[in-house]
Amino acid sequence: MSTAGFNSQNGTGTGQTYTNGPSQNPVALQQPPGVGYGMNHQPAYNPMQAKVLGPPNPALYASGPHQPVPPGPQLGSYPPPPAQPLLTRPQIGVLPSHTPPQSASPGPGPRQAQATPPAQATPPPPAVTSTSYYTGPPAWQYAAPRGPAPNHVNPAAAAPSHSSAQPPGPGAPPTSIHGYPQPGTAPPPMNPPPPHTYQPNRPAYGPPPTAPPARPPGATGTPPPPKVDAGAAQPGPPGRHLGHYPSLPPGYQNTLAPPPSSLHPALQAATQPYTQGPQPYQQQPGGPGPDQLSPSMAAMSLQSGTPEALRVVNLLQERNLLPPAPVPAPTPCLTQDLQKLNCSPEVFRCTLTSIPQTQSLLNKAKLPLGLLLHPFKDLSQLPVVTSSTIVRCRSCRTYINPFVSFLDQRRWKCNLCYRVNDVPEEFMYNPVSRSYGEPHKRPEVQNATIEFIAPSEYMLRPPQPAVYLFVLDVSHNAVETGYLSVFCQSLLDNINALPGDSRTKVGFITFDSTIHFYNLQEGLSQPQMLIVSDIEDIFLPTPDSLLVNLNECKELVQDLLKSLPNLFEKTMETQSALGSALQAAFKLLSPTGGRMSVFQTQLPNLGVGALQSREDPNQRASAKDVQHLSPATDFYKKLALDCSGQQVAVDLFLLSAQYCDLASLGCISRFSAGSVYYYPSYHHQHNPAQVERFQRDLKRYLTRKIGFEAVMRIRCTKGLSIHTFHGNFFVRSTDLLSLPNVNPDAGFAVQMSIEENLDDMQVVSFQAALLYTSSKGERRIRVHTMCLPVVSSLSDVFAGADVQAVTGLLACMAVDRSVTSSLSDARDAMTNAAIDSLSSYRQSALTIQQPGLLAPACLRLFPLYILALLKQKAFRTGTSTRLDERVFAMYQLKYQPLAFAMLMIHPALYRLDDLSDEGALNINERTIPQPRVLQLSVEKLSREGAFLMDAGLVMYLWIGRNCHQNFLSQVLGVSSYAAVPEKLCLLPELDTAESQRTRALVSWLRDQRPFFPSLHIIRDESQLKPHFMQNMIEDRTESALSYYEFLLHLQQQISK
Repeated sequence: MSTAGFNSQNGTGTGQTYTNGPSQNPVALQQPPGVGYGMNHQPAYNPMQAKVLGPPNPALYASGPHQPVPPGPQLGSYPPPPAQPLLTRPQIGVLPSHTPPQSASPGPGPRQAQATPPAQATPPPPAVTSTSYYTGPPAWQYAAPRGPAPNHVNPAAAAPSHSSAQPPGPGAPPTSIHGYPQPGTAPPPMNPPPPHTYQPNRPAYGPPPTAPPARPPGATGTPPPPKVDAGAAQPGPPGRHLGHYPSLPPGYQNTLAPPPSSLHPALQAATQPYTQGPQPYQQQPGGPGPDQLSPSMAAMSLQSGTPEALRVVNLLQERNLLPPAPVPAPTPCLTQDLQKLNCSPEVFRCTLTSIPQTQSLLNKAKLPLGLLLHPFKDLSQLPVVTSSTIVRCRSCRTYINPFVSFLDQRRWKCNLCYRVNDVPEEFMYNPVSRSYGEPHKRPEVQNATIEFIAPSEYMLRPPQPAVYLFVLDVSHNAVETGYLSVFCQSLLDNINALPGDSRTKVGFITFDSTIHFYNLQEGLSQPQMLIVSDIEDIFLPTPDSLLVNLNECKELVQDLLKSLPNLFEKTMETQSALGSALQAAFKLLSPTGGRMSVFQTQLPNLGVGALQSREDPNQRASAKDVQHLSPATDFYKKLALDCSGQQVAVDLFLLSAQYCDLASLGCISRFSAGSVYYYPSYHHQHNPAQVERFQRDLKRYLTRKIGFEAVMRIRCTKGLSIHTFHGNFFVRSTDLLSLPNVNPDAGFAVQMSIEENLDDMQVVSFQAALLYTSSKGERRIRVHTMCLPVVSSLSDVFAGADVQAVTGLLACMAVDRSVTSSLSDARDAMTNAAIDSLSSYRQSALTIQQPGLLAPACLRLFPLYILALLKQKAFRTGTSTRLDERVFAMYQLKYQPLAFAMLMIHPALYRLDDLSDEGALNINERTIPQPRVLQLSVEKLSREGAFLMDAGLVMYLWIGRNCHQNFLSQVLGVSSYAAVPEKLCLLPELDTAESQRTRALVSWLRDQRPFFPSLHIIRDESQLKPHFMQNMIEDRTESALSYYEFLLHLQQQISK
């Protein structure tokens, strides 16, 4: 079959394309975004829906009382037109968040995707209405594993002549708009086979039996299974109606335990059940049969009494709910051998580790369903497979993974769409064991996270080189901050560590009221500065010598970096033409793609993209609703979409003591898959803590791994659907994220709904596939697969709730709600989320009603985390908060992986003056103390102690007025409390056991995250003490409730 219809755009100026890569369905681009999300099913519960609020009761809670009313607009949806009242639910099929209008172009130039597929392409499906699936099987539907694969690549046909382009991506099948084939003719059920080599003692994943054996296999048009002798097993049928679940490949029951981890306890605890290396399989007699896997997987634990997750907790009586160590991720209620195979929660996490069978059951639980991903995370163990054949489902294009089932040696069943596929001949050979005939022992079927080096079918032009362009503000304000010398020195120090190969290119642009380019062509004796003063019609003076090969021109680059800080030290130019500089940088990078790093120190005030100050400092604390959270202009978003279309990502470093309108500037990074760094009050002399943070962040930024021209697609088992994405990217189609750059520090989140009942399934699976070009020029695909049980009772849904993942997803939804509606609406919605879920638990899941505010043990921290969000910089009111700092906090909540976002939501508090080696970790011959995590309340502080607060981006070490003399002298090197310096941000290196313990803990905490938190050592009189106290979430402030008062407010609303 020709691949012409499935070519994927890879952003080349020549029209060459990737094919099959994972590829995009050509007909999908003909559908308006959002079509298909409004199928005929029960509307999803949305915790961010608007509710009609009564007059607020100032004695209780500023957000207003909770009243059950009709739902309102969903978070992340486009706001209704002016004629439509705000408090109405948008029509089914409304545009999802981040999906641009159909007319939005990803960018000009020859790399724009063609909407019309070539003649060889699969014919388009019938029109889709918003009330039903396709009424009849489309012409391109395949029922059984016969015939050609819909999206199968014929390498011979993958010729560069196909210029009709689609976005490259983890491939979608030419099927329904949700990426799943329409159900074909189902084969009949069969009798349960006894165990044999390809039916080991682990049940497979798929629907349970629905009917007794009725007809011979030949009746369905599906090839019958091969004949076997009486002692061997009858392989399971390829369809969905089964009398027995064919088992998964052996080899997973005995896997190596993970080595002692050097991770943060939260991450360490989260990864305990997960292992990497497979061990030889030892088959045990009489493995678990299908009758042992009841539809309600959690019932396994319920048989022996109430599980810990469902232990009833009266929040008003149990004061000390915070566990002594960081909260681990819950373990899904799967059989042990399945759980060993599952994806690590550091990479892939679901808000509910037990998936409800129906949308109505999910709505009843009043908990959001979604996934949180960290797809490009740095991993110490990552299996990499080089193969000319990447095995994927012929129908839904899922990559083969540990949760597929092998019907026999030659056939495997997809765990997402249940199609039966043939095992390619090459896959019969196991490169690890060097044996033949055991496809179930291949590394692809033994690891939930794996990376493929993509064969030639996944590219039709050479992968782009690593290209780095630095755009530097050199106005008077920028020179005053002193950032330029820090940047130049940091790049000089790390220039040999930039990811790349012999093709790596670099370039530099500086700007004030004019744009300065630098000719670095090989053969010049020194760099040449070329000034373009016509900022209204920007052009490139010498296009071929502004981006140069780093290896060939390294000396010129180094000369430029040494001279730049002195070049502008006398400047008096105060204006900033950032928009024009970005346009020039875009023109320079468009032919290749790459990374643009922008350093800005003030509000752009000249030329295109000029902005005016929108912040009123007098309104920072008094206003209940914060204005100007949305951009003032669409210039930066439009430019970001152009960049995304040309495979350019923009990273923004904002170093300023004044308002810069981050809400507008941040769009350049948000929609181009870049990242935002913010250093308020940056100054090279007055703020050494920020300077150190900038230096450390810059080193990480310059040297971390990077993926270019990337796309990511998330697939899930048929019946589930994804409808909203959170993070920094551009949604190129309904399920394909365009990521011109991908970095190991970026997190993503998605919201999901249940479109079809999952009654006939025991487990469901989710798979994220990230296709990218490495800095060495290799095209790679990283695949993560997660398996979760399906449950039918509300108690089991609650038992599987992951309270931190729920909080993280709600935070993303609340950020969108703040921008599209208002901050007060978002605050009310978060409060209502806690009220709704606890009310549902009390009414529907509790068997014995009792007084008090009751929660299952797994959700006992939910009200605390919601209160923490209400007091977080992104959402707090009544406290003076700079607008840029608020917007940056919102960006962080949507961009940071969950483990780091939780520290920003609920900081960790430790006592340091009594550290000991009891329970300490030993890592690389270092002893790391593990103090108990304390509640965030002043009652836990002591004037005799010293306390460390870890708030993610910043750490505070608070010294009590009567702190032990021993701690002061042995750790801080001072004789008395009065001698502690006012602005101390560094622990002195003293040769004492106390100093070594304290520094070991602080450095270990810092090492757990990719950014560098600054440390502030503060006393009672310090200017920073209010910042420390604002993080005491459980205490009352003038404008916010204490934790106990908040619990009383929840109880009052629930009992109405």
